[in-house]
Amino acid sequence: MKSSHNGFNEPLGAIAGFMFDLDGTLILSGRSLGGYRVLPGAIEALSELKERAIPFVALTNGSHYPPAEQAAKLRALGLPIADEALLTPSSVAADLMPRRGVKRALVLGTPGVGHALSEAGIEILFTGQEGADKVQAVYIGWHPDCNMKDIEAAAKAIWNGAELYCASDVPFFATADGKTMGYSYAIVGAVRKVTRAPMILTGKPSLHALRLVARRLGVRMRSVGVVGDDPVVEMIMARRGGATGFGVTTGITTAEGWAAQPKSRRPHRVVHDVREILAMVKP
Repeated sequence: MKSSHNGFNEPLGAIAGFMFDLDGTLILSGRSLGGYRVLPGAIEALSELKERAIPFVALTNGSHYPPAEQAAKLRALGLPIADEALLTPSSVAADLMPRRGVKRALVLGTPGVGHALSEAGIEILFTGQEGADKVQAVYIGWHPDCNMKDIEAAAKAIWNGAELYCASDVPFFATADGKTMGYSYAIVGAVRKVTRAPMILTGKPSLHALRLVARRLGVRMRSVGVVGDDPVVEMIMARRGGATGFGVTTGITTAEGWAAQPKSRRPHRVVHDVREILAMVKP
């Protein structure tokens, strides 16, 4: 295993827990989000962290599956990720919305997108249901079958005072088949074009997400090691939150690509295999 430390020599903070991205970092999935392929070193890295009692979570920007369902799929591949250690943007939304007084939300997404919200006691509605235009929030997630009726329903709810929440503001992500478009990014673009509504992001690089990660790990934000493949997602979040960023080369960014990033998007270290981070954590 060979690390890329040239130009990435900032002092590392004391890391007490880790947050791992999924696609491009621990796994690669198909375009339809069906089949998963574990990336080299992922099982070994998580297993050793578990043996060393160093807490970790996986935070994906994908919102298609309820967290427990996705965690079970990953465990079936050998990744030791407990249900409570798998976080999605819907996990963040379910934590954030009640604190902002949201009791009813219109969900643009598959049934799994709204599962965590429902578990948090939020009444969720879908396009076409009575009262869908009288909600306190519109939440947009994974919605490959989105149509103009959905866009119109979201616009009407926002015109009536609903806030706009978005699972992911990422135009594409890494899959086994190459770059795949982020549906919520495109849908939010359409809704905001019509409504000019401000957006509350619940997925990465939102600090709402990093705060939940830190609480779930039981550490401070600046003690989190953020591991991911996207400079505008994981690394921006790490830099904004004062955490430590580790950029991998198994996803959408090469070693050369990392070196070309401005400081706001640069990791503290670049690794070619996630096992390399183990040597950077004090026993």
